Amino acid sequence: MGKTVLNPPTLCRPFGIFSNVALADQGRTCFISGQVAIDVKGDTVGKGDIRLQTRQVLRNIRAALEAVGGAWEDIACINVFLVNMEHLQAVHEVRAEFWSGDYPASTLVQVAGLVHPDFLIEINATAVIP
Repeated sequence: MGKTVLNPPTLCRPFGIFSNVALADQGRTCFISGQVAIDVKGDTVGKGDIRLQTRQVLRNIRAALEAVGGAWEDIACINVFLVNMEHLQAVHEVRAEFWSGDYPASTLVQVAGLVHPDFLIEINATAVIP
């Protein structure tokens, strides 16, 4: 694995699917552009459904990682952009389907909109591939 995650006792314990700190070990750093809920054909997936859109976004990130020889566990940090913070619980439920521990560091922000009005979420990622 290209990262070590930490939740120091001097910080509040994470309340969701993230770690306070992700330390990059030796490896190649991979920056994955913000992914939205589109499939390989460019079609929007899950219009109006945050769970379906979040799954598609995370699948897109996984596909990008696999294309460069990385694995899901190599993700050190993600940035999540939501158009509606009321979707937070659903997003964390879907994230729990993809991560079972050693969560990446994470930032979550609410935005006024994304590149297309049908998109509810966008996530970019940084991975360290051993």
